[in-house]
Amino acid sequence: MLNYTKYTNENAHSWVTFVHGAGGSSSIWFKQLREFKKHFNVLLLDLRGHGNSKPNLKDTFNSEYTFDAITDDIVEVIDFENIERSHFIGISLGTILIRNLAEKHPHRVETMIMGGAIMKLNLRSQILMKLGVVFKSIIPYLWLYKFFAFVIMPNKNHKESRSLFVREAKKLYQKEFIRWFKLTSEINPLLRFFRSADIKIPTLYVMGGEDYLFLPSIRKIANAHENSLLFIIEDCGHVVNVEQPKLFNRMVIGYLVGMENR
Repeated sequence: MLNYTKYTNENAHSWVTFVHGAGGSSSIWFKQLREFKKHFNVLLLDLRGHGNSKPNLKDTFNSEYTFDAITDDIVEVIDFENIERSHFIGISLGTILIRNLAEKHPHRVETMIMGGAIMKLNLRSQILMKLGVVFKSIIPYLWLYKFFAFVIMPNKNHKESRSLFVREAKKLYQKEFIRWFKLTSEINPLLRFFRSADIKIPTLYVMGGEDYLFLPSIRKIANAHENSLLFIIEDCGHVVNVEQPKLFNRMVIGYLVGMENR
């Protein structure tokens, strides 16, 4: 089972489950934890191979990672904790996992908060992925990860986010990185389906105004899908919860409380 930490609030009934992105860990939510604990029960988890969710014997013989398998890891934790429904908050690749979970188990998802959401790879993103496929077994994965982090978060005000993700990525093994990178082979058809299918679950997209790789597609999705809202944080890059935590916390908590009081 994934490593996870829960924080219960005796005055709260609702749960919020945080899902980090590739190369990160539950530690990227440290600027959210204090505020969210005041309003909700909170579940933080480390995806397989990340943080303290170290590869186990089963994973050693299972080289094929899929979005469905990783989504099932999350469901296993909420099942174990008897969490019937939860708000889900994700960043970057974590938003893909949340949307996949909502497709497979819509009754378990109260709302989706999609920070730095990835719902389409533009031409530059696809070129990056193809370069990664070519070089993933040739050069040290950390070099590749640093390069990707700089392309996705290039500006001076993105430095904290870049540094945080690179620091967490150092905890991965080369083989683990390659397994996660192979997920890119199934990402395009999955994202194409997500864009075309309106799941009707209340969704808040929180995007940085400088998230030039992913923001354009999210604008279109938020306009096309019912029950979807887009909040753009100006002068902010991809990892909105790290770069602008106070604004992120205020907007997201306000949205969740508002949804519960409807």
